[in-house]
Formats: sequence, C-alpha cells, structure tokens
Amino acid sequence: MPAGSNAKRERQYEHIKESAEDRGESAERAEEIAARTVNKERARSGEARTASRTSTRDPESASERGGRRSHRGAQGPTRDQLYEEARKRDIHGRSSMTKEQLENALGR
Repeated sequence: MPAGSNAKRERQYEHIKESAEDRGESAERAEEIAARTVNKERARSGEARTASRTSTRDPESASERGGRRSHRGAQGPTRDQLYEEARKRDIHGRSSMTKEQLENALGR
C-alpha cells in the first residue's frame, strides 16, 4: 500500500486482493488489481496527492460500478478465464479447446 494510506484503505486492499485470488488471478495480478482500485478510490475521495482525470471524472466509482467493465460483461468470461477454471477442475484436453468448448466442458 502507498505511504499515507489509512486502516480503511488497508482493509479494502486486502479484501480486493483476496477476492481476485479467489477468482483465480495470480497473486501478482491480484495485488495489481487491488492497488489500482484502492488508489483510484483514494484519488476520488481526495486522499491522494495527485490524480488522473479518469480517476476523478469517472461517473461512478469502481465499487458502485460493480465490475460492469470487467470481462464478465455481455460476452461472459474470457477464454483465459474459462481455461483457468478448467485447469482448477482438471478438465483434460482444455489446452486445445475453444471458448465455446470450454464453456460446454464447464457446464455453462
């Protein structure tokens, strides 16, 4: 966490990081997601020294948006996300499957 963050932001960071790991993200990617999200929230609330235009002018915060910009939108999860789930479930032949085949194998 950045210097000067408070206990609330520390808890928020840990929660986001754990959620990302539970969804199958690597530890490194989970940390990146959590840091970016918390930094954006800090910028929106005026806690950060500097802030980008997108951080402050975005019509809604990440928590309000609830993942509407994630890859789980209209087209559903990405092939890579499906592949990771198939890997966790030890589905054989997953490396040569298309997105549609992975969806079928996962019962989606």
